[in-house]
Amino acid sequence: MKNLNQPIFILFISISVLFNCKNDKKSQPIEEIVEVEEIQFPSNTIDIVTRSMEFQSVDTIPSGWNTFKYENLSNETHFFLLDKYPEGKTAENAITDIAPVFEEGMDLINEGKAEEGFAAFAKLPAWYGDIVFSGGAGLIAPKHTAITTLKLRPGYYIMECYVKMPNGKFHTLMGMAKPIVVTDEDSGNKPPKGTVNITLSGEEGITYDKGITKGKQIFSVYVKDQKPHENFIWHDLNLVKLDPNASLEALEAWMDWSNPKGLITPVPSGITFLGGVNDMPAGRTGYFYANLDPGKYAFISEVPNSKEKGMFKIFTVN
Repeated sequence: MKNLNQPIFILFISISVLFNCKNDKKSQPIEEIVEVEEIQFPSNTIDIVTRSMEFQSVDTIPSGWNTFKYENLSNETHFFLLDKYPEGKTAENAITDIAPVFEEGMDLINEGKAEEGFAAFAKLPAWYGDIVFSGGAGLIAPKHTAITTLKLRPGYYIMECYVKMPNGKFHTLMGMAKPIVVTDEDSGNKPPKGTVNITLSGEEGITYDKGITKGKQIFSVYVKDQKPHENFIWHDLNLVKLDPNASLEALEAWMDWSNPKGLITPVPSGITFLGGVNDMPAGRTGYFYANLDPGKYAFISEVPNSKEKGMFKIFTVN
């Protein structure tokens, strides 16, 4: 789970433009020929699969830049967040020291006892404040795939998803918490180049540098700053496809986990999550890939009152 004591926490693009200017013997006007190489999704990925309430993946990965391909084959929306644990702490500590506290707090919130629920989180161990939330894939709909590129430092991580079951139980308590060791060996990979560059800020909201067009895109997400919001968590970025019947108000409310009906299965009608970049510290950049059809979309952060904060941006792809 995200830290309640401190701020919580892609497709290589190569576009070449060739100008072949030819003048025939009759000095015809110059003819411009433009060829654009298609964006390719990466093939050298670390594969993660969810079929129900689990993460199937390798146990050890190199440090540095890595691209994760997360296939959500289940019937529920999920994400993954990588929590870098302090030295000496492991999944066993998460089970004994952290999970019971969150279960108690969420149970009280679900019973309508929000004040008591939030007070229960004071029982978290002191070392919980040393966890570094290091990015991951944003929310991804059932039967969809999220591709995300992150730079990771060596250490012991827990991969988790804390979307909630219909009964309010976190997915982490249902088996979606997996240890991952990031080794000292560097992957040697380089970051991709974004086709659209997004800046994520608690002060300025979500901004991006150009209009968004259909087809394959690499979104870079630069975290300019971080701060805890009313539900104690940091801001992230999620891409959403909006059907004509989608309720923007329902989506905004659903993105607040501290709401008893927030972040709970099922998602609001007409909403399809297409990935993004999960919580990262200020100053870091992550990337995610998407293949966009024409339609209505939004970028949204998992924070309360996201529209008011400039962290719920709607756009149209033609």
